[in-house]
Amino acid sequence: MNSKTEKATFAAGCFWHIEEVFEKIQGIISTRVGYTGGKMKNPTYANVCSGATGHFEAVEVTFNPEKISYEKILDVFWNIHDPTTKDRQGLDVGSQYNSAIFYHNEAQKKAAVKSKAERKKKIGRKIVTKIKKTPEFWPAEEYHQKYMEKHRRGFF
Repeated sequence: MNSKTEKATFAAGCFWHIEEVFEKIQGIISTRVGYTGGKMKNPTYANVCSGATGHFEAVEVTFNPEKISYEKILDVFWNIHDPTTKDRQGLDVGSQYNSAIFYHNEAQKKAAVKSKAERKKKIGRKIVTKIKKTPEFWPAEEYHQKYMEKHRRGFF
Protein backbone atom coordinates (compact mmCIF):
# COMPACT_ATOMS: atom_id res chain seq x y z
CA MET A 1 0.00 0.00 0.00
CA ASN A 2 1.30 3.43 -0.94
CA SER A 3 1.72 5.77 2.03
CA LYS A 4 1.71 8.95 -0.10
CA THR A 5 -1.50 10.85 0.42
CA GLU A 6 -2.74 14.40 0.13
CA LYS A 7 -5.79 16.23 1.42
CA ALA A 8 -8.21 18.44 -0.48
CA THR A 9 -11.11 20.38 1.05
CA PHE A 10 -14.20 21.64 -0.75
CA ALA A 11 -17.51 23.32 -0.02
CA ALA A 12 -20.18 22.85 -2.68
CA GLY A 13 -23.54 22.88 -0.94
CA CYS A 14 -24.83 20.14 1.33
CA PHE A 15 -21.89 18.03 2.40
CA TRP A 16 -23.89 14.78 2.17
CA HIS A 17 -24.06 14.95 -1.61
CA ILE A 18 -20.49 15.99 -2.27
CA GLU A 19 -19.15 13.34 0.09
CA GLU A 20 -21.15 10.67 -1.75
CA VAL A 21 -19.76 11.76 -5.13
CA PHE A 22 -16.14 11.86 -3.95
CA GLU A 23 -16.46 8.49 -2.18
CA LYS A 24 -17.06 6.78 -5.53
CA ILE A 25 -13.94 8.07 -7.28
CA GLN A 26 -10.96 5.81 -7.73
CA GLY A 27 -7.91 7.25 -5.99
CA ILE A 28 -9.95 8.81 -3.18
CA ILE A 29 -8.92 7.02 -0.01
CA SER A 30 -11.35 8.57 2.45
CA THR A 31 -13.69 11.46 3.09
CA ARG A 32 -15.13 13.18 6.09
CA VAL A 33 -17.68 15.94 6.32
CA GLY A 34 -17.43 18.94 8.58
CA TYR A 35 -17.33 22.66 8.99
CA THR A 36 -14.61 25.13 8.05
CA GLY A 37 -14.00 28.76 7.26
CA GLY A 38 -15.84 30.30 10.19
CA LYS A 39 -14.95 31.84 13.49
CA MET A 40 -16.46 29.43 16.05
CA LYS A 41 -14.35 26.61 17.49
CA ASN A 42 -15.88 23.14 17.40
CA PRO A 43 -19.24 24.20 15.93
CA THR A 44 -22.29 21.96 15.81
CA TYR A 45 -24.66 21.51 12.90
CA ALA A 46 -27.19 23.75 14.67
CA ASN A 47 -24.55 26.46 15.12
CA VAL A 48 -23.56 26.37 11.45
CA CYS A 49 -27.19 26.32 10.22
CA SER A 50 -27.90 29.46 12.27
CA GLY A 51 -25.67 31.37 9.85
CA ALA A 52 -23.87 33.07 12.73
CA THR A 53 -20.59 31.11 12.61
CA GLY A 54 -19.43 31.87 9.07
CA HIS A 55 -18.62 28.18 8.49
CA PHE A 56 -19.18 26.29 5.26
CA GLU A 57 -20.43 22.72 5.09
CA ALA A 58 -17.39 21.03 3.59
CA VAL A 59 -15.84 17.70 2.73
CA GLU A 60 -12.22 16.82 3.41
CA VAL A 61 -10.89 14.33 0.88
CA THR A 62 -7.78 12.20 1.38
CA PHE A 63 -6.42 10.98 -1.94
CA ASN A 64 -3.51 9.19 -3.53
CA PRO A 65 -1.93 11.62 -6.04
CA GLU A 66 -0.40 8.70 -7.93
CA LYS A 67 -3.92 7.43 -8.72
CA ILE A 68 -5.81 10.71 -9.16
CA SER A 69 -4.53 14.22 -9.67
CA TYR A 70 -5.69 17.25 -7.74
CA GLU A 71 -6.70 18.76 -11.09
CA LYS A 72 -9.05 15.81 -11.74
CA ILE A 73 -10.57 16.27 -8.28
CA LEU A 74 -11.10 19.95 -9.13
CA ASP A 75 -12.94 18.88 -12.30
CA VAL A 76 -15.27 16.75 -10.20
CA PHE A 77 -15.82 19.66 -7.80
CA TRP A 78 -16.83 22.03 -10.61
CA ASN A 79 -19.22 19.48 -12.09
CA ILE A 80 -21.18 18.61 -8.93
CA HIS A 81 -22.54 22.03 -8.05
CA ASP A 82 -23.42 25.48 -9.37
CA PRO A 83 -20.46 27.78 -8.61
CA THR A 84 -22.45 30.86 -9.71
CA THR A 85 -24.95 30.96 -6.83
CA LYS A 86 -24.29 32.67 -3.52
CA ASP A 87 -25.87 31.38 -0.29
CA ARG A 88 -27.53 28.40 -1.95
CA GLN A 89 -27.22 25.16 -3.85
CA GLY A 90 -30.47 23.88 -5.29
CA LEU A 91 -33.12 23.88 -2.57
CA ASP A 92 -30.54 24.38 0.20
CA VAL A 93 -30.38 28.04 1.22
CA GLY A 94 -27.92 29.63 3.64
CA SER A 95 -24.36 30.90 3.75
CA GLN A 96 -23.12 27.46 4.86
CA TYR A 97 -23.90 26.21 1.31
CA ASN A 98 -21.56 28.59 -0.49
CA SER A 99 -18.91 27.28 -2.86
CA ALA A 100 -15.23 27.25 -1.84
CA ILE A 101 -11.94 25.55 -2.52
CA PHE A 102 -9.72 25.39 0.56
CA TYR A 103 -6.16 24.75 -0.56
CA HIS A 104 -3.59 22.90 1.55
CA ASN A 105 -0.44 24.08 -0.24
CA GLU A 106 0.74 26.51 -2.91
CA ALA A 107 0.48 23.94 -5.71
CA GLN A 108 -3.19 23.42 -4.87
CA LYS A 109 -3.75 27.18 -4.73
CA LYS A 110 -2.21 27.64 -8.18
CA ALA A 111 -4.26 24.76 -9.63
CA ALA A 112 -7.48 26.09 -8.02
CA VAL A 113 -6.97 29.62 -9.39
CA LYS A 114 -6.24 28.24 -12.86
CA SER A 115 -9.25 25.91 -12.82
CA LYS A 116 -11.58 28.70 -11.66
CA ALA A 117 -10.46 30.92 -14.54
CA GLU A 118 -10.96 28.05 -16.99
CA ARG A 119 -14.44 27.30 -15.61
CA LYS A 120 -15.44 30.97 -15.81
CA LYS A 121 -14.35 31.10 -19.43
CA LYS A 122 -16.24 27.88 -20.19
CA ILE A 123 -19.56 28.94 -18.65
CA GLY A 124 -19.30 32.67 -19.41
CA ARG A 125 -20.71 33.78 -16.04
CA LYS A 126 -19.33 35.11 -12.78
CA ILE A 127 -18.19 32.40 -10.38
CA VAL A 128 -18.67 33.10 -6.67
CA THR A 129 -16.46 30.23 -5.50
CA LYS A 130 -13.95 31.42 -2.91
CA ILE A 131 -10.38 30.12 -2.90
CA LYS A 132 -8.85 30.22 0.57
CA LYS A 133 -6.07 28.64 2.57
CA THR A 134 -7.50 25.74 4.56
CA PRO A 135 -8.41 26.88 8.06
CA GLU A 136 -9.22 24.54 10.94
CA PHE A 137 -11.54 21.73 9.84
CA TRP A 138 -14.10 20.65 12.41
CA PRO A 139 -15.55 17.18 11.73
CA ALA A 140 -19.34 17.10 11.70
CA GLU A 141 -21.28 14.94 14.11
CA GLU A 142 -21.05 11.18 13.50
CA TYR A 143 -24.59 10.94 12.14
CA HIS A 144 -23.54 13.19 9.23
CA GLN A 145 -20.55 11.03 8.24
CA LYS A 146 -21.38 8.81 5.21
CA TYR A 147 -24.99 9.97 5.62
CA MET A 148 -26.15 9.04 2.12
CA GLU A 149 -24.64 5.57 2.46
CA LYS A 150 -26.41 5.05 5.80
CA HIS A 151 -29.75 6.35 4.50
CA ARG A 152 -29.84 5.01 0.97
CA ARG A 153 -33.65 4.73 0.80
CA GLY A 154 -35.55 7.82 -0.19
CA PHE A 155 -32.71 9.69 -1.87
CA PHE A 156 -32.18 10.20 -5.58
